[in-house]
Amino acid sequence: MPFTGKLDGNIVVVGLQWGDEGKGKVVDRWAAAADAVVRYAGGANAGHTLQVGDETKVLHLVPSGALHAHLVCVVGQGTVIDPAVLLEEVEWMRRRGLLAWNRLRLSDRAHVVLPHHKVVDALRESGERPIGTTRRGIGPCYEDKAGRRGVRIEDLLHPERLRELVEAAQEHWRPWVEARGGELPDVEETVRHYAALGERLAPHVCDTSRWVDDALRSGKKVLFEGAQGVMLDVDHGTWPFVTSSYAVAGGAAVGAGLGPQRIDRVVGVAKAYTTRVGRGPFPSEMEDPLGERLREAGGEYGATTGRPRRCGWLDLVALRYAVQVSGIDWLALTKLDVLDGFEELRLCVGYEGVDAAPGDFPARGLADARPVYETLPGWTGSVQGCAERSALPDEARAYLERIERFVGVPIGYVGLGAARGASLGTADVFAEA
Repeated sequence: MPFTGKLDGNIVVVGLQWGDEGKGKVVDRWAAAADAVVRYAGGANAGHTLQVGDETKVLHLVPSGALHAHLVCVVGQGTVIDPAVLLEEVEWMRRRGLLAWNRLRLSDRAHVVLPHHKVVDALRESGERPIGTTRRGIGPCYEDKAGRRGVRIEDLLHPERLRELVEAAQEHWRPWVEARGGELPDVEETVRHYAALGERLAPHVCDTSRWVDDALRSGKKVLFEGAQGVMLDVDHGTWPFVTSSYAVAGGAAVGAGLGPQRIDRVVGVAKAYTTRVGRGPFPSEMEDPLGERLREAGGEYGATTGRPRRCGWLDLVALRYAVQVSGIDWLALTKLDVLDGFEELRLCVGYEGVDAAPGDFPARGLADARPVYETLPGWTGSVQGCAERSALPDEARAYLERIERFVGVPIGYVGLGAARGASLGTADVFAEA
């Protein structure tokens, strides 16, 4: 489908870096013209921030766009669910009149994060080879899923089956946990607690794949919301410092349970610079006062963990790779305003010291990569308040144009500040079709 910039189909919104790109804000803007938004991967390790009046709330499982009263929020089977976290978020929103019970759909096939998953996660991160997880049990939950010993949402509705599954999963992990001085949670307490959570979730539980298919067949417009970012994808990211699910756009078809032909367009979200939380290679990282300036200007602290994010110049090699593996139609570039006042800006256009063709993103050796930079002039004014791209400073427009030329796709949205409406679009990006 050709680029029009309008919500004229079913669209996947995916992060193109190491997460924290501002996907939630982009989804929120489009949600006004959508009928449903589907979260298809990840768990409570993700986070997006809502501003409701004077209150700020970080949501981990309820999809972005939940502030729109007409929108149905769907959590698909590709996710892993911490039921207590999900219910806390739903109750917080309901108390403020923001999320009616009939607006939430939860897949009966989604797997459940259990207490022993968090025990395993914490023990690993305290060991010799931590990778910087959020310690919320996401990886071990996906391991139980792949190992065919997991618990799914529909199992919470059957306590006897739940007990058998929890016992079997804990027996698998017991030798590993006890060898490291850990202790597994009490099975009976886990079953009682999670069965009670299941009762509260039961009104929302359904076959979400069927629900989404029915919505698409009836002509509804659906947004598919990714979690984390392409560079954290379990196959395509900077392995082994990755998440445990499919963060690429193709994960939408798997995690939501629909055929790829049902997706009309893919939008990739990236910051105007690069950040990363946790361990792993980061060639363009700025471990100097300019990096600290970026962190403070951009408020670069993890929404889920509060950890300071590592900051660096925009890596165009990684961005072009992410565009390639997710089939991006156009970019949403966020936080351009954070670059206000920088005398010079750098763009990473290649690596030295890696075993890869010039301009390619290597499978290994990225930790030893030395960035090759291209320098562009910065701008002295502020981009905030600009209503259209032509109103941006000349240097800011040149920065955007260089990104477009390098990655090979247009920029259709530019974020210009933290406020909900602080952005500009190309070709009426958020107009209703």
